Amino acid sequence: MTNLQRSRSINPIVIIPARLASTRLPNKPLADIHGVPMIVHVWRRAVEADVGPVFVAAGDAAISDVVRSVGGNAILTDPAHISGSDRIFEALAYVDPDGQHDVVVNLQGDLPTIEPRALRHVTELLSSDEVDIGTLVSVITNAKERNDPNVVKAIIAMSLDDNSGRALYFTRAEAPSGPGLLYHHIGIYAYRRESLARFVALPPGVLEQRERLEQLRALEAGMRIDVALIKNMPLGVDTIADLNAVRKIIK
Repeated sequence: MTNLQRSRSINPIVIIPARLASTRLPNKPLADIHGVPMIVHVWRRAVEADVGPVFVAAGDAAISDVVRSVGGNAILTDPAHISGSDRIFEALAYVDPDGQHDVVVNLQGDLPTIEPRALRHVTELLSSDEVDIGTLVSVITNAKERNDPNVVKAIIAMSLDDNSGRALYFTRAEAPSGPGLLYHHIGIYAYRRESLARFVALPPGVLEQRERLEQLRALEAGMRIDVALIKNMPLGVDTIADLNAVRKIIK
């Protein structure tokens, strides 16, 4: 990590939002990966990271049932939530009403190949008092991804010698221009608790709606997002092809 100013000790909690509704892959959290539902694989990776207690914020009873069947903690939340941040905010108020946890990690429920150390890296960013939100990136190595609008790029104030820096923008375009590395954004967030409360209360931003990127709402509101660089890009599951690829990786 780069040198962080005014460091503090933190007490994180990990919450994994999940719901069955998915346009491209219905019932995605329950997809079978070698006899285990995908949401259970993600929950296990979060437990292995050992950064704090882990809860699944489920939009459907079927999800909470499978998590509890393996000994995990799950909270049934309002199925009408349109974003994972809204879902984890509801769950947080239920599981930690006294505010003991000052950092909340939002881990997507479709990242069964996430490495536990990646969760440790994203929480470490919140050790700086100046950071509102932490997230992750990896270097784009596939030339086809540079101009793929499905690959979100993070524009970061970070030198080649650093492995963390401040995010200046996120875009679906190929950016920044000129020679140099491009960074693939990984949709995992660590929020300072008060920053999450502020974020979910904000109206959708102009750039957020144009790029269809929720994190731009925070930047438009003047919130600081820092980014940690990790080597291995976790494969998210959005399609049957993704699911089959994940099955091969985990096998």
